[in-house]
Amino acid sequence: MRLLLLIGLLIPLWASSQQLEYEVIFEGIGDNREFFSGKALSQTILGSRGAFELGVSHDNHSIRGGLSQLFEFGSDLDDQKPKLTLYYQFQDNNKKFLFGAFPRRGAIDFPLAMLTDTLLYYRPNIEGMLGEIRWNWGYQQGFVDWVSRQTNVNREKFMAGFAGEVYHKNLFLQHYLLLFHDAKPTIRVMGDHIRDYLGYALQAGIRTTENAKINGYLKAGLLSSSFRERSITDGFVHSGSFFAEVQGHYKNYGIQSVISSGSGHRFAYGDLFYRLKNYWRTDVIWYFINHEKIKGKFNLSFHLLNGNDLDQQQQLSIIYVFGK
Repeated sequence: MRLLLLIGLLIPLWASSQQLEYEVIFEGIGDNREFFSGKALSQTILGSRGAFELGVSHDNHSIRGGLSQLFEFGSDLDDQKPKLTLYYQFQDNNKKFLFGAFPRRGAIDFPLAMLTDTLLYYRPNIEGMLGEIRWNWGYQQGFVDWVSRQTNVNREKFMAGFAGEVYHKNLFLQHYLLLFHDAKPTIRVMGDHIRDYLGYALQAGIRTTENAKINGYLKAGLLSSSFRERSITDGFVHSGSFFAEVQGHYKNYGIQSVISSGSGHRFAYGDLFYRLKNYWRTDVIWYFINHEKIKGKFNLSFHLLNGNDLDQQQQLSIIYVFGK
């Protein structure tokens, strides 16, 4: 809080030569997970998030600070601690660089197999750095997210990833690479070991034309993962699967379907369903608010597990962004 107060006192001194910026965000969260198979946690997440950012910019450089607070319905106000947002950003027409604690949403977009969507609820910021460069034929980005510093009781954890795409007309090739390192605390615990997670996805696909009545894409390729627990596994345990996705969007309605078939995967923050050998998820989507500053979406999701069990899920999201 003292740091935010200091920023607030300094901003007026800079305002004469800098451009003042602000952003206020409201997010409504409704996520009902009826997972009767026991393959993932069955739970209901209901809440709202408020966030604000205040900063200054000059040319292509900016500094922003603020807070993000999640309130889960039915809990005490202090059950979830406020998250500090504080970062530097450089951005021009084809380059972007961020350093600090900055919002995860809109910065990276990895498959749920690698990074599950609950990170947006409970860890909304990346705490580290991100760089991105774009060309007229694609883009490449990389990030580092520092999760925890090693202490006597806390484990050292960090995540690093790369994502990119090259395209020609309606054809594209996408890749994702993710590393997660989970080291022991300083005071050793019997039976506790260092864990390493590594994986990638490589998919080729085709998009509809810009003027098509139904917008969407089809892509397919390989999902691969490697996991080791030192002194437990005999080196890395490798897994691979066929990984495909199709998405269509017509007016205020959409459908999205993802399939992984082959071996189960183990990512530190990945969706648990992808640990199964065969997993097929289909979402029926209603975009019930499509305003410039307000987006509302409802998902009805079906999860087919190993061709036998069928779990379902309903997700409601409302995001309002106001800023300058």
